[in-house]
Amino acid sequence: MSNEHEKRLIVESGVAARVAAIIEPVIEDLGFRLVRIKISSTNGCTVQIMAERSDGTMSVDDCETVSKAVSPILDLEDPISQAYYLEVSSPGIDRPLVRAGDFVRWSGHDAKIEMAVPLEGRKRFRGFIRGVEDENAIVELPDVKEGLERIVRIPLSGIGEARLVLTDELVRESLRRGTAPVAADDDTESEAEPAQKPRGPQNTKLKEE
Repeated sequence: MSNEHEKRLIVESGVAARVAAIIEPVIEDLGFRLVRIKISSTNGCTVQIMAERSDGTMSVDDCETVSKAVSPILDLEDPISQAYYLEVSSPGIDRPLVRAGDFVRWSGHDAKIEMAVPLEGRKRFRGFIRGVEDENAIVELPDVKEGLERIVRIPLSGIGEARLVLTDELVRESLRRGTAPVAADDDTESEAEPAQKPRGPQNTKLKEE
């Protein structure tokens, strides 16, 4: 199942949603997919853009390409009301799952799921992904009481956040697929030249998570 042009099911709100609306068409034209926008108070204010190619890979050079493309657009549209650092990164090994295709691609691996809309009164699930059927993520729960169903069908539309759990098996599979970040020392992050923003400096960090 290809999710190259598949819309995200898990999206941002507020300012992060405005940033996503601005940059998503730009990076899609370059052949990338948006995974997540996160705005945090790190270094005062940091805007993290998490992106990937359709095969799940994302190199430091790819991060730089995305950064150079979105920086002038963000300066023009000016969705952030303060000085900020722009950080472009790969999804990482314990990546967020934001499209139905992500649950297919990573079937068999351990994931944590938090519901925006509780399922039978339950908000959190952890188990092994078994694919997608009829707009539901199929998840096998490893620890259930005897007599209870191990397989749950979780409506994709009700998921608030989902991500893979870092395991040795996941690391091996990520290395096999070429989606794991390149091993490096503490200087994995490479600094781009800072750009100037009307309300203050905007620095850019490029990294593979």
